[in-house]
Amino acid sequence: MPRDYATLRDPNAEYTMRDLSAETMGVNTKRGGGRDVEVTDVQTTMVDGNFPWTLVRVYTDAGVAGTGEAYWGAGVPELIDRMTPFLVGENPLDVDRLYEHMIQKMSGEGSIAGPTVSAVAGVEVALHDLAGKLLEVPAYQLLGGKYRDEVRVYCDCHAGDEADPASNAAEAERVVEELGYDALKFDLDVESGQELDRANRHLRGAEVDHKAEIVREVTERVGDRADVAFDCHWSFASGSAHRLADAVEEYDVWWLEDPVPPENLDVQREVTRETTTPVAAGENVYRVHGHRRLLEEQAVDVVAPDLPKVGGMRETQKIANLADTYYVPVAMHNVSSPVATAASAHVGAAVPNALAVEFHSYELGWWDDLIEEDLIDEGRITVPEAPGLGVTVDLDAVDRHAVDGDAAFDPA
Repeated sequence: MPRDYATLRDPNAEYTMRDLSAETMGVNTKRGGGRDVEVTDVQTTMVDGNFPWTLVRVYTDAGVAGTGEAYWGAGVPELIDRMTPFLVGENPLDVDRLYEHMIQKMSGEGSIAGPTVSAVAGVEVALHDLAGKLLEVPAYQLLGGKYRDEVRVYCDCHAGDEADPASNAAEAERVVEELGYDALKFDLDVESGQELDRANRHLRGAEVDHKAEIVREVTERVGDRADVAFDCHWSFASGSAHRLADAVEEYDVWWLEDPVPPENLDVQREVTRETTTPVAAGENVYRVHGHRRLLEEQAVDVVAPDLPKVGGMRETQKIANLADTYYVPVAMHNVSSPVATAASAHVGAAVPNALAVEFHSYELGWWDDLIEEDLIDEGRITVPEAPGLGVTVDLDAVDRHAVDGDAAFDPA
């Protein structure tokens, strides 16, 4: 049932703050031409995928709903509930203003970074889907049009024995030959059996050799049939990251991802500058403001924002545009359901410097059951031409895979 928004008190109401609501700004929500639309409700439900995906639905008095997705994490649905009163009665076509309105109103909950930004992103994606449906254009058109008809997908792979170089190489071969991908990623923050203390981030020589052997066997096995990246998940100390990057320079590494923790940009910059191995980072940095120094100081060779985490579709486009001024390509990190994956594809179509979008669920047999369309084919996403995101969520599939105890969508 629709919520009683009168009971959801705004804790910021007692403070004077920048309010970008239509009422305060004097914005006329009545536009004519079929654009007299108001938001009536916002709902979330969590799907138990290989991550607990948070799907978002924005409903309107026009009988049209938009679907989005927020990055997974504790508290995100509750944050979206908090934002709902700021959206009800607004015209959903004002996507940018409503994004900034949510950021401002949620400043007390930390809208600089973290789950609050991800919650805002989930609504923003739904607004793009909704605006596209109302205007009868695909979402990429709202972002300025497209550079490409299809977006490359890289498959995040997991071997049966992730510590065994041969097992990784065999899985690379299988994914290329049987699944048709020509872009892959493997983890390097795996146990080698040589560790003495995993807490200190230091790699002993034998550990560096083990990780370099994974890189060697995988890249040599696939040869020029696929590009291969390797993920370190922010695991290593500065000196160890330098040694690892140096050790794999002779191999055909697409990029080495997150070799050091994300907090100290100075270390990230030096690791990147002191190796010819391409280095990627960005998924743990929020909004374009967080990516500014990363790009200005040329601390990455590839920037990797995660769209439903860092702020949404327009924010990811802003990051890509900033990156393009430094001639840095964008490879979008993505651990999402088909909803945010489609959103990433629309952004990938609309920016010039897109390399690829990640696919993290190749081992989850029902991933594409959540939508009625076929999204990924032979390692590519053909950018949908249907209005909005161009994907139709199967609500029955959502019900089947909803997190225990989480209510499915209740059409408003």
